[in-house]
Amino acid sequence: MFQTGGLLVFYGLLAQTMAQFRGLPIPLDQALPLNANPALPLNVNPALPLNVNPALPLSPTGLAGILTNALSNGLLSGGLLGILENLPLLDILKTGGGTSGGLLGGLLGRVISVIPGLNIIDVKVTDPQLLELGLVQSPDGHRLYVTIPLGIKLQVNTPLVGTNLLRLAVKLNITAEILAVRDKQERIHLVLGDCTHSPGSLQISLLDGLGPLPIQSLLDSLTGILNKVLPELVQGKVCPLVNEVLSGLDVTLVHDIVNMLIHGLQFVIKV
Repeated sequence: MFQTGGLLVFYGLLAQTMAQFRGLPIPLDQALPLNANPALPLNVNPALPLNVNPALPLSPTGLAGILTNALSNGLLSGGLLGILENLPLLDILKTGGGTSGGLLGGLLGRVISVIPGLNIIDVKVTDPQLLELGLVQSPDGHRLYVTIPLGIKLQVNTPLVGTNLLRLAVKLNITAEILAVRDKQERIHLVLGDCTHSPGSLQISLLDGLGPLPIQSLLDSLTGILNKVLPELVQGKVCPLVNEVLSGLDVTLVHDIVNMLIHGLQFVIKV
């Protein structure tokens, strides 16, 4: 009876002691890691989530976005807006035709017939804009096509200071092909392939006109001329800049993109 009673008292004290220990926190130096697998490293930095590898490659979606941002920033920092604003449009209009007096001759004659005594037209480019770039990948995955949408406004002036005949809004898309090529030293680069204006992408709309002029007739004449000269003029200025931007891209970014293109891996999401 004494041994049985003693055992009961012992087990009672043991249960009470265990209950007290369950209510106490475990000392930090004795705490077990959340990851009990000894083959996996334990991230001891509380500011980072567990098992984060900072060297993981960019996701395909992120890679496409970083490329378009880099191209857009490169075009802007390379002076794209200034190039558009200083297009020699009036010079091209004066000398770009096969008839005497250039392409401007026909337009000038039309304006003179509307406004007696008017003998000069000044076409000024204002408000140049680079809109959001588009990016698509070829079906075989080995090439990229970048759409570069541009916007400008044209102000057609009379010789009278502050007097405008027309203000036009112009939009044009340049499409640049990007390829991965290997040089003689076996180094691979991103280079510019075909670069031209997208067919049918030129849009010209009237913002406002002055006075009771036959605006539509004048607009049709000017639009016909711009359709002939403006796309080639813009692509001749913009495409060399695109090539410069490609040569200045971050080396790591170029390496990641080239790796995807060489293996034909899709990293541009179709929309």
